[in-house]
Amino acid sequence: MANVHAESLRMPEWEGGVLPYSVGHKKLGMWLFIVSDALTFSALLFGYSYLRVSTPNWPTPFHLWPSIAFSTLMTFCLLSSSLTMVLGVNAAQRNDRAGTIKWILLTIAGGVTFMGLHLKEWSNLFQEGITLVSNPWGVPQFGATFFGITGLHMFHVFTGVLYLAGMAIGVSRGRYGAEHVEVCGLYWHFVDLVWMFVFPLIYLLSVKMH
Repeated sequence: MANVHAESLRMPEWEGGVLPYSVGHKKLGMWLFIVSDALTFSALLFGYSYLRVSTPNWPTPFHLWPSIAFSTLMTFCLLSSSLTMVLGVNAAQRNDRAGTIKWILLTIAGGVTFMGLHLKEWSNLFQEGITLVSNPWGVPQFGATFFGITGLHMFHVFTGVLYLAGMAIGVSRGRYGAEHVEVCGLYWHFVDLVWMFVFPLIYLLSVKMH
């Protein structure tokens, strides 16, 4: 009876696969986390946008150099790390343990470089007098929203780097397989996708043109 039930779930047009909406519990858990976290970032970005539009003389503190140059390089690092993560998942699916570890380590390098550039940029802004509660242009909300949103994102990058490091160790010891790497990749791609909204909304729209 069990075999008959299992066969009834199989669909020939999927060449032996199960129903297309079938998903493992690990992947389902990650997707639920991503959806809930996406709602958090969406609320923050909508709140930032409303505050920006409703506040007269919202500051535009970012110069093409170094802020925009740094943030563009940071974006390149994250996009490159998404590519290496894809290659890592592909290697895991081919049971290429060495290749999986190599691509995960390169992904970690991209994340660490991103955080290093971000901290350097923060240091430059601190030197200009921008803090969580004040800035030289008189709108204190700017520092709170900027550091709040970018800080939360950088925390996600930091936890992602730790997640990737643990994944690399687990793969090297044979504890984690392709599904674990794929779930880890979902988290990392989500972090990268969030940045693709933060970068234009907070940086590119706040460029000082003179």
